[in-house]
Amino acid sequence: MKVSAITLGCKVNQYESQAMIGQLCAAGFTVCSDGEIPDVVLINSCTVTASSDQKVRQTLRRARRDYPDAVIVLIVDIAPHQNGEKFEAMAVTEFHERTRAFVKIEDGCNRFCSYCIIPYARGRVRSKPLDEIQAEIAAIGSQGYREVVLTGINLPAYGQDIDADLCGAIEAACSVPEIARVRLGSLEPEQLTPEVIARLARQEKLCPQFHLSLQSGCDDTLRRMNRHYTAQEYFTIAQNLRSAFPNAAITTDIMVGFPGETDDEFEQSLAFAEQVRFARAHVFAYSRRPGTRAFDMPDQVRNAVKEERSRRMIETTQRTKQEFLQQQIGLCEDVLLEREIRPGIWEGYTPNYTLIHVSGTGAESGKILPVRITAAFADWCEGEITA
Repeated sequence: MKVSAITLGCKVNQYESQAMIGQLCAAGFTVCSDGEIPDVVLINSCTVTASSDQKVRQTLRRARRDYPDAVIVLIVDIAPHQNGEKFEAMAVTEFHERTRAFVKIEDGCNRFCSYCIIPYARGRVRSKPLDEIQAEIAAIGSQGYREVVLTGINLPAYGQDIDADLCGAIEAACSVPEIARVRLGSLEPEQLTPEVIARLARQEKLCPQFHLSLQSGCDDTLRRMNRHYTAQEYFTIAQNLRSAFPNAAITTDIMVGFPGETDDEFEQSLAFAEQVRFARAHVFAYSRRPGTRAFDMPDQVRNAVKEERSRRMIETTQRTKQEFLQQQIGLCEDVLLEREIRPGIWEGYTPNYTLIHVSGTGAESGKILPVRITAAFADWCEGEITA
């Protein structure tokens, strides 16, 4: 039987989808190729926000319409998690149609941000033992992958339950000879102390791209969100990373329209986004999620106001993104090639996750080649292979 997977949400979900696909293949299923009709469709859902739940329903309807004879399986974790439970045993050695591999090393969260359902849906922090991380990445490297992305629900919390830490997990990943690059998933910023950053900077394989979840650049809004840092503390962490990692890309998530966000608070957040000069930002409007404290907060922001704030925040972060891309022109960077997008033109990513369209000889999916960056456009840079 042929199986296909539709994954909604973050890199953790992508990893879990691949783990399930691997288990099905071991049981005799085969993965659908392009154009084939699946017998089974797995839908791995995301439930972070109410809009996420809406996307799940839309995806279910579309899958039923497109594959009327297939078995549709919705994967959703609704069982209550218990304190003290262990990290779920799960491993992946192959990522279909990908040149980089995701490795989930942490699950759960203890933070209880006021807008987030994840601590209830995923439970408390649980970590994969270091020896299992190293073994899984070694198996991935033996399959020809050159880059791994360490992921988790609250990645910097890795090891709190097993007397380990994120730096140790990164060092274990970097120790695998076949792996040329180690990249990190989304990070909660306040745990990146100067000592942690200094230790990370000693790892030459660690990619200089850090997705630091901001949510808001206004301290009053951050307090209502139950975030654990101030805007100034965030800014200092970003600057420390830039000092330790030359040409680092600082990327983020920014929420607008959180309950109680006044015009002045939004302007503070907007000005802060401009101050940090993000390389990329995912801007989204607050979505009420039943079961969270923010759901019942007073002064809910009207949708029209959220839309206008989203527009302005996107405009600002698009400008800083363009500045970052322009700064890449003239640099020579190693690019992990992914796919040929048209005859003779390939796309891939630099260590700081700048998307590059390249031309030249020797291109092949999965190769890392030196590229001189020659131009910048709206969402990518252009370059020439120099090898």
